[in-house]
Amino acid sequence: MILNKILLQIPIAAPDTAAANKIQEATHAVTSRVDSLATKLNPDSIAAMTPDKIVDQFKYLDLGSLVTSLSSQLISLGLRILAAILIFYIGKFIINKIYNLARAIMVRKDFDRSLISFLLSFIRITLLFLLIITVIGVLGIETSSFIAIFASAGVAIGMALSGTLQNFAGGVLILLLKPYKVGDYIEFGELKGTVREIQIFNTIINTYNNDRIVIPNGGLATSSLKNFSAEPYHRVEWRVGISYGDDVDKARKVILDILANDGRVVHTDADVKEDEQPTAAVTEEHEPKQMPWWQRLFHWHRRRTEELREEHEAKLAALIPKPDYTPTVAVESLGDSQVTLIVRAWTEIVNYWGVLYDVNEQIYKQLPHHGLHFPFPQMDVHVNSNN
Repeated sequence: MILNKILLQIPIAAPDTAAANKIQEATHAVTSRVDSLATKLNPDSIAAMTPDKIVDQFKYLDLGSLVTSLSSQLISLGLRILAAILIFYIGKFIINKIYNLARAIMVRKDFDRSLISFLLSFIRITLLFLLIITVIGVLGIETSSFIAIFASAGVAIGMALSGTLQNFAGGVLILLLKPYKVGDYIEFGELKGTVREIQIFNTIINTYNNDRIVIPNGGLATSSLKNFSAEPYHRVEWRVGISYGDDVDKARKVILDILANDGRVVHTDADVKEDEQPTAAVTEEHEPKQMPWWQRLFHWHRRRTEELREEHEAKLAALIPKPDYTPTVAVESLGDSQVTLIVRAWTEIVNYWGVLYDVNEQIYKQLPHHGLHFPFPQMDVHVNSNN
């Protein structure tokens, strides 16, 4: 390239056109040859590199700039590491505060123990994952690949465990909404039993035969079920058959006497146990006599809120029909061979089976003693004789 510039700068006399063309062709041939040779001997070409040329290159290396560059990079890396460590410990402190606050709220709201442990673990793992992603980003590592990997793994796991995740979601809903609790007697389809344990994925019940049944929570959360223990009182029914010709009023009196002599049977609405609400006088006795104006304002607002809530609950309770707890005996049907009486009485749920069986026995013993009969299936046959 240098030779080409030199040759181009030399003034050439051109006595004629033919001679000038020959000189120009010769000049281009020489410059092209020199350029090809220079390319072969270029230090940037790997094929042309030799140990001597490498040594020559290191002779002209600027060690000062190299040290400056390395030191600046090391300082930048050290600052990133210190920032990542500081963010990690601050993040752990914040995560612990959020964890303790969430646990206190769940305990105050009386969440189920299994739900509390699961939700706290989920909160801690999620926040730690976000903290780790943040620390990796501070260190200068690309985090999009990590997020993509976790997202694809989550989709794959979700597709593989679709049924299990449905049971998991059902368990969370059951523990939050509490359609039943441990100790309740429930009926789900053909399955009946007392709830022994509510897990995240399953509910375990025990039947009266002490059979242990495991029911997935997905079906329990999305289907209908009966909870016999949700209300404190339950109605017991008996169907008693007496013969045609027996006195119905007499049978009614005997059965009502049997129910009246059983202390477990509720006879009137006054026998129903209700939670006693504190009266206004009792509430005012415990109020401080002298309070600052801002405390009185806050206390008045809180009391007014409670009054509005009680009024709203009273209106809702008035819309719900109240059951009549008085025992009744009525004629249900007139069968082929008997008059069927329907007997209804109320009792606490804990006494349901005892009242059912004991009153059954008393009816069987007392009705015949008062001249009432239990009919048997019978058929009258009339034969016409043709003489």
